[in-house]
Amino acid sequence: MIEPIELPSLSGPAQKMAAAAAPLKLQEMAAKGVAPGIKPGEMVALLVVLAASERPTVKEAAEKTLAALPEALLAGALGSDLPAAAIDVLARTYATRIDVLDRLLSMARTAPETVETLARNGSEEVTELVAVNEDRLLKHPHIIELLYLNKRTRMSTADRLIDLAVRNGITLSGIAAFKEAALAIQDELIPMATPELSPDDLLFQETSELADQLQKESAEEEDTHVETDEGVEVVKDKFLPLYQRIANMTVSQKIRRAMLGSKEERMLLVRDTNRLVAAAVVRSPMMQENEAALISRNRNVSEDVLRIIGTLPAWSKSYTVKKNLVENGKTPIMISQRIVPMLREYDLKQIAKSKNITGAVKEAARRHLERRKT
Repeated sequence: MIEPIELPSLSGPAQKMAAAAAPLKLQEMAAKGVAPGIKPGEMVALLVVLAASERPTVKEAAEKTLAALPEALLAGALGSDLPAAAIDVLARTYATRIDVLDRLLSMARTAPETVETLARNGSEEVTELVAVNEDRLLKHPHIIELLYLNKRTRMSTADRLIDLAVRNGITLSGIAAFKEAALAIQDELIPMATPELSPDDLLFQETSELADQLQKESAEEEDTHVETDEGVEVVKDKFLPLYQRIANMTVSQKIRRAMLGSKEERMLLVRDTNRLVAAAVVRSPMMQENEAALISRNRNVSEDVLRIIGTLPAWSKSYTVKKNLVENGKTPIMISQRIVPMLREYDLKQIAKSKNITGAVKEAARRHLERRKT
């Protein structure tokens, strides 16, 4: 938590203007930036204090002044030793001004929370600026996590940050598929960030844009594949451009798209032959219950994927997912047998008679039905 600016840290004149008992007119003038004798850095600090005032006219005027500081005043403030709270307000207010952010991020009192906000919401240029300070990233690994999960962060930068964490023995628990991402980049060349977008970055952006378009057009429950008369799954025509772009991605790119991409991308990637990619899909914080239901009933996904779904608490509450897992012959037997007691009697009877379910699972259903009778 960023500590608020304490009045004793201000000069005598500034304290008089900021005091709760100060004349209203005096505070309103100061809130408009009219405070003779107050230096630029302290003026900004005073405005931040007044922006938290309980006096509506003072608060509104201070916020308005902070949002449009004269360039001379802003430049003077950036050349001073600003308190953390003032840095945070300026960073949020001038989030699109790279020149301003560059100065703020270099200040000694910049709080990790301020950098986290920029890493979470920043544009591509902002995330590049944040990613430069490796010492800060290593001291506050959560910033790396936020940069990785920000769709606007370049793919090459995201890879470099994962590599940085791995080389320094840092586990990023905030990235659900960190283990998969770390393994994927071990044998890949991690390009250093440059002013120009790399081919990987362009491909990543194009795929994201196409996926966003498809997401708007496709139905909520629609799958990306269809089964032929011969029982072979093929990609639907409307998803072919996306499929082709994904096919050209590196493993680490696929893992990041699995984490941050659209439902359509996840439904394609969950069938990837690379286990790391498929596993990253079901660990994605963006995956919804309807997707888990589609995947859990699919007999063409890997056992690893079904095992992860069966052990993640997020999906253990869904009855549909549990029922699908038991009925799916690809689900590891240990997972199916553990879920059987959680199913309704009617479903257990259907499972016990089904010809498409393995004998061990059918026997477990029969035994549980017998126990319920006693």
